[in-house]
Amino acid sequence: MRLLPDLVLTPDGWATDHAVAITDGRIAFIGPVRAAESGDVRLPGKALLPGTVNAHGHAFQSLLRGLGDDLDFMGWRDRVLYPFSERLDRGGIALGAAFAFAEMLRHGATTCVDFFYLNDDGNENAEAVIEAARRVGIRLVLARALYDWEGAPKLYREAVKDARNRVESLIAAHRHEDTVAVQPAPHSPHGASPAMIRAGWEIAERARTPFHIHVAEGQYEGQRTLAEHGATPIRYLDALGVLGPRTIAVHCVWLDDDEIALMAARGAALAYCPSSNMFLGDGITRVTEMLAAGVRVGLGTDGGCTNNRLSVFEEMRMTSLLQRVRHLDGAVLGANAAFDLGTRSGAAILGLDTGAIARGQLADLVAVDLGDPSLHPRTDLLASVVYAMSPRAITDVWVHGRRVVEDGRLTTVDTDELLAGVRALTNGWRL
Repeated sequence: MRLLPDLVLTPDGWATDHAVAITDGRIAFIGPVRAAESGDVRLPGKALLPGTVNAHGHAFQSLLRGLGDDLDFMGWRDRVLYPFSERLDRGGIALGAAFAFAEMLRHGATTCVDFFYLNDDGNENAEAVIEAARRVGIRLVLARALYDWEGAPKLYREAVKDARNRVESLIAAHRHEDTVAVQPAPHSPHGASPAMIRAGWEIAERARTPFHIHVAEGQYEGQRTLAEHGATPIRYLDALGVLGPRTIAVHCVWLDDDEIALMAARGAALAYCPSSNMFLGDGITRVTEMLAAGVRVGLGTDGGCTNNRLSVFEEMRMTSLLQRVRHLDGAVLGANAAFDLGTRSGAAILGLDTGAIARGQLADLVAVDLGDPSLHPRTDLLASVVYAMSPRAITDVWVHGRRVVEDGRLTTVDTDELLAGVRALTNGWRL
């Protein structure tokens, strides 16, 4: 199959009159169009972009959207997240995941990380999320949580031995799938004990996968970790021996200069969620300093109830604008850099061959309508994609070469049926 758009965004810039050939889920060729071939998919008036990579999220939380919009973190956690997540059975978890994945695809996210912790003493709920991803058609990294803080609901908690065995089993079960990967994810320095965090790291080392953990999202965590373990979060993780090239630290809002340098020295990466950090009033991560130090960075939306939008294009824009506000400098982090964080760089921290339109890369692609008003006037098209593009401009999406959105509609699931299920499940939910 060949895609024939008007423009293709290659690593070298925009190319005109180029075809993108796809074979077995990967990009086999990019080059000038010489003659028509059977199976060509013509995309007149459209530009082809790499699909975006959502490096951190919690899919089921989309069901909780609107319940705690004006609460701080602790109020949201204790009044919304904990009580309402306990209402979800396996069918509800699968519905919430499908709902979130469908929205992400419509917004051009072809890969997402679901940091999943509603484990309920097994892997069956995680398998339901994986099946939802297959059905909807998104590329999924299931960051399977390890969680043993006694203040959390029983649904979340496991013994260290059980968590270790279950995560290893889930990784093995999906190791050879084209569009699913499983990676260990101790919840946080407050949500996982030292033994649980070490177990997650050891799993990642043996399975040769990344390792996800929430770090320094709010000021409270630094204070708590210092009081309980005698060190701030990054220093604590380093003392545990779990800060290294496999580490994807989520948020990292409250780090000092030495912690940033330590992350860079150890090769750790950041999954940055600017909209969520703003939504909860957590603060602004020092992304420019982290990039300058050599920390690798990807962008995430976080959960659908601590952001309310599931668009990595939105996170690109917010990343740039927040750093401008921090530095009082309108040139501090430009469109090209922001776009890279939401595509190629996000894919790289996850160990995935996606995020760029290049030969050999996974065929995860997004077509946008060049006639959409948000992309006019046509001056700097990539800057317009980052700063101005409306979601309605996204018309078509491919994941692993499969067309999952066509002319603005999902091809894999019935959106009306999906929304009817969401309405029925959440009817009457109020604080």
